[in-house]
Amino acid sequence: MSRKPVTIHDVAKRAGVSAGTVSRSVAGRAGVNQATRQRVLAAVEELRYTPNLAAQRLSTGKHLSIAVIVPFFTSAPVSARLNGAVGVLANSPYDLIIHSIQTPEQRESCFELIPHRRQADGVLIISVSPRDDREVASLRRAEVPVVLIDSDHPSVTSLPRVVMDDIAGGRSATEYLLELGHRRIGFVGDRTDNLFHFIWSRDRRRGYRQALQTAGVEPAPGYSGEGEPTRAGARAVARAMLSAPDRPTAIVAANDTRAIGVLEAARELGLRVPEDVSVIGYDDIEIAELIGLTTIRQPLCRSGQRGMQLLLERMCGESVEPVREILPVELVVRGTTARLGA
Repeated sequence: MSRKPVTIHDVAKRAGVSAGTVSRSVAGRAGVNQATRQRVLAAVEELRYTPNLAAQRLSTGKHLSIAVIVPFFTSAPVSARLNGAVGVLANSPYDLIIHSIQTPEQRESCFELIPHRRQADGVLIISVSPRDDREVASLRRAEVPVVLIDSDHPSVTSLPRVVMDDIAGGRSATEYLLELGHRRIGFVGDRTDNLFHFIWSRDRRRGYRQALQTAGVEPAPGYSGEGEPTRAGARAVARAMLSAPDRPTAIVAANDTRAIGVLEAARELGLRVPEDVSVIGYDDIEIAELIGLTTIRQPLCRSGQRGMQLLLERMCGESVEPVREILPVELVVRGTTARLGA
């Protein structure tokens, strides 16, 4: 005997509210207090109610979808942020439309299309920063709410964004190596003029330089290397750096993937880690723990959660100040770093 489908009226009865309140709660609209919304969503989960999305789209005039713009969404940090964002949508009717940016041309196109997006009720931008004031103005003209994650620009003052303290992270990594007695410390990151306008490597390099300056250490010109944003690119930069007669005894990599490239370069040159060279990464993706990589942990999943929460609040009509939330980072010490000469 087939089970009778659960209706919106069944949910309303279980939660002790009207069908209209159920509809507003599930659709994430304003006019429902938080306690009532949670009670309705609990009833939805308990009864395994599946909303009629087509009917909701007609009744609300909404697409019930959120556009997420990400670069290379298969990369570990981006995937972790996406997982955090998806978790927030577990009890909502919204679908995600993922726009993965693979080329500079796609990046340019996204910024041009955001103000005129007709297929989504909100836009979440992850790890893609506006390049200039023209692109900032494009975001301001958007017809739907926009929230940024790991994306920033000095002129972006009217939009909520969730960012990492990457300068503090780069500084913390370098300070730790200084505490271990290292003075010849290198940095392996991306090109500052990269076509995708990624800013995290730039900021982590700033923190690295700040720490050295505070310690009165002047790095050799060849100690700050820039390359392609890949493991192979980092391997090539690190190999050149570690082949020099006065090679660094420690290297800070702009992220864990780059750090793996540094480890590969050290192995190719017959250098031991950490006895001959210490290595620190950044992000603390899953593989970092598996290979025992010392790294800077950033709250990837939490940033995705917080960004989606801010976006939903704006989409519901709730007052959300154009905040710039800075999430902290922390040093995680493992086996790729050691005291100089140990």
